[in-house]
Amino acid sequence: MRTRNKPWAAERLADYPHYAVPVPEDIKGSWSEEFGNHNPLHIEVGTGKGRFVTEMARANPDVNYIGIELSESVIVTALDRVIEAELPNVKLLNINAEDLTAVFEKGEVQRVYLNFSDPWPKNRHEKRRLTYKKFLDLYKTVLPEKGEIHFKTDNQGLFEYSLQSFSAYGLLLTFVSLDLHKSDFEGNIMTEYEEKFSKKGQRIYRCEVQYQ
Repeated sequence: MRTRNKPWAAERLADYPHYAVPVPEDIKGSWSEEFGNHNPLHIEVGTGKGRFVTEMARANPDVNYIGIELSESVIVTALDRVIEAELPNVKLLNINAEDLTAVFEKGEVQRVYLNFSDPWPKNRHEKRRLTYKKFLDLYKTVLPEKGEIHFKTDNQGLFEYSLQSFSAYGLLLTFVSLDLHKSDFEGNIMTEYEEKFSKKGQRIYRCEVQYQ
């Protein structure tokens, strides 16, 4: 989906450094101090417009959340949502997922969420998928032993690919649903994409995996 360019987005992000952290590399290893507590830290890689990370922060005040998004024109919408929510336990980073190890120390993140990531369906783009082994290496570096990835998508091909990628990497599959909204899973918080796709009757796939 093409995103409308918002040339004013960078300035808007700069106006709210408390929420949109301008130089996250400077906080590497000190996120507990940044949040003012030692609560668990969960990150969403590819946070989009921020609905999921904001609502998770609202529902779980004893967990700190960081939404990560590469596109300025997209994350600025997430910023507006976070500003309106006025939650102390959510922040945003306008960075590339490939830079995770530049902003988080080993074991500093307790959980990674991947929601409706770009499927990059062409074989030549496999290395861009957020469940490709290169990214699994990055998540492993910032997660503790037995750290978790929670993954959700409407794309069957990406889901099947991801299950194979997780398995080949040696991750332990602890939960899987081939039709989330018809399962007994409790506490699901929908993203914007999820609501859109589910209203069209599309299946939502979800799994949880753990490093060993």
